[in-house]
Amino acid sequence: MSIQWGRILLAAFLMELALIAVAIPLTLSGASGALDYVIPPASFIATFAITVWLGRRFTSRPILHGVLIGIVGSLMYVALTRAAPEPWPYLLAHALKIAGGAAGGLVLAGRLTTAQFALRGR
Repeated sequence: MSIQWGRILLAAFLMELALIAVAIPLTLSGASGALDYVIPPASFIATFAITVWLGRRFTSRPILHGVLIGIVGSLMYVALTRAAPEPWPYLLAHALKIAGGAAGGLVLAGRLTTAQFALRGR
């Protein structure tokens, strides 16, 4: 099966939107220093959740699709910030986006394998 780029782009966009929704209130409340501690784990959680949610229709290679969601989301952020230098927690957040996508894909792969066994009558 082919890579579902439309679904990957949608998932990456929604993931970045969720992270912006977390960052804006913290910044407006004057707690922008907390972003270094909040954004990295939020990046993993958001990417994982959105990969599992939107990836239900992936019929093959769900781990690859999840990794691509993390990579595309990271590239969207880099484009949004015009490739400005980033502090190390944000670089960690990009790596956690990829890991979160892979973990979500792993969950989807388990579901896909279970569904395949169910179809075979096992």
